[in-house]
Amino acid sequence: MSSEDHHKFDADSVEKNQLDVGVHVVADGRHKFDVASIDLVQRQLKQRHVQMIAIAGTLGTGLFLGSGKALSGAGPVGALIAYALVGSVAYSSLCSIGEMTSHAPISGTFPHFAARWVDPALGFAVGWNYFYTNVITVPVEITGAQILITYWDSNANHAGIYTAIIIVFACATNIFGVRYFGEAEFAFSLIKLTMITGLILVGLIIDLGGAPNHHRLGFQYWKNPGVLAGAQLEPNHVGLDRFLGILNVLVQASFSFQGMELVAIAASETENPRRNIAKAVRRVFFRILVFYILGIFITGLIVPYNDPNLLQSTGTAAQSPYVIAMTNAGIKVLPSIINAGVMTSAFSAANSFLFCSSRILYGLALRGQAPKIFARCTNSGLPLIAVAFSSIFAFLALMNVASGSATVFNWFVNLSTVGGFFGWGSINLTYLFFHRGMKYQGIDRKRLHYWNPLQPWLSIWGLVWCIFFIIINGFSVFWNFTAAGFLTAYINIPLFFALYFGYKYVKKTEIWKPEEMDFVTGIPTPEETEGPYYPPEGFWQKLAAILF
Repeated sequence: MSSEDHHKFDADSVEKNQLDVGVHVVADGRHKFDVASIDLVQRQLKQRHVQMIAIAGTLGTGLFLGSGKALSGAGPVGALIAYALVGSVAYSSLCSIGEMTSHAPISGTFPHFAARWVDPALGFAVGWNYFYTNVITVPVEITGAQILITYWDSNANHAGIYTAIIIVFACATNIFGVRYFGEAEFAFSLIKLTMITGLILVGLIIDLGGAPNHHRLGFQYWKNPGVLAGAQLEPNHVGLDRFLGILNVLVQASFSFQGMELVAIAASETENPRRNIAKAVRRVFFRILVFYILGIFITGLIVPYNDPNLLQSTGTAAQSPYVIAMTNAGIKVLPSIINAGVMTSAFSAANSFLFCSSRILYGLALRGQAPKIFARCTNSGLPLIAVAFSSIFAFLALMNVASGSATVFNWFVNLSTVGGFFGWGSINLTYLFFHRGMKYQGIDRKRLHYWNPLQPWLSIWGLVWCIFFIIINGFSVFWNFTAAGFLTAYINIPLFFALYFGYKYVKKTEIWKPEEMDFVTGIPTPEETEGPYYPPEGFWQKLAAILF
């Protein structure tokens, strides 16, 4: 920041942003905070799109199939503890990014926030790390969708054809533009919400004896085989082994929650972003409580953790604990329907992660942290080059068709596992700087469309646990050590810091002090982003307002 701009007071910006107390800093131009002239994306996502994306946008195989693996790995209470803990970290991260986005609903989202309020080098490292994490998750979900098709067609020769078809559809949905993406995700989210709600209700009916066999389960599986399962790493020390089981499931559970920040990433393309993002974030707590915590609780009631079917990694609905419970209870029709629903959710998640990765790359390019070509937009506001480049990675799913390439593909996947934790951790760290800077400069957070009274404690909670998750990820490798296992579990850590310190060395960046933070430049005012609010009238409008 230049010395003349160090305490520059931008009267017009402050007046427009209604920040009428304190001194507000405007950074010098070399940081490229003001990109309004080249940021050409358009606000085409409507309220219903945003709300459904927030509720179910990235619900995928991690929840529908991964819950069975969590149950067998830690037992019903162990899985419940793991999901509740990871859920609290996801919630803290969403609250943090929600408040920052409420202040600055702009392209680049949290990597730019990190560059703007912590250190430009952190923004660079977080942005590229998060881009890689999301872009490699696209072929993972596409592969998951293809495996689900084997439930009906087990011919291995058809795998490549199905994979190619799914890739084309996922890429086309994003290339056609954000409006088509929004409509597709709205429809997919409705299917996913209907399915998870139905599964929870069916699970409850089975538990209470309403299935065809009329056998009431209650809490019998909590008594036999028990509430906690071991990791089978320390069989001679039962208590320690059960604790390690919970640690193992923590990492598994996190995959189910990854991508919840998508709603904030889409803020720059959302109508009335401040109002809609605030509404979406407030609902996240109930989403976690109902779909994740209640879902895993019901799962633990209807299937024993030692059921041999849970250990079969088919990748289809056959390994879902709900399908296992239905089969045991004599329900025959639903499993095929559930498989179709889970396949839809896998495709939807691939769609969402492709959107995420392209917008992160676009945001980096806008501010000179990625090649400029990725910042190009079509007349309709689509960052076409960024979408096309991100789409190329979807074809990595074809590597799984050949057995030799599948090993390499799994390496890519394992390398990205820690990326989500770095993303959440950076969001919470950035919020702490944001909170400190706002307080120092006399900006009242309560004027934002969304603010959380539990802050900054929520972000501290989230940051501490993210660091813990990064450290324990892959801990089981130390019981059966292999160099390949260790590298794939932990190499992302030195890669992240290499990005950070490399950029810091080349660009000579510094950590922002509270008095240097810019809360004004390039941030549209509420008057520029928010249209008039019309309260719902009549029963159907009020119902739609509650749901969407």
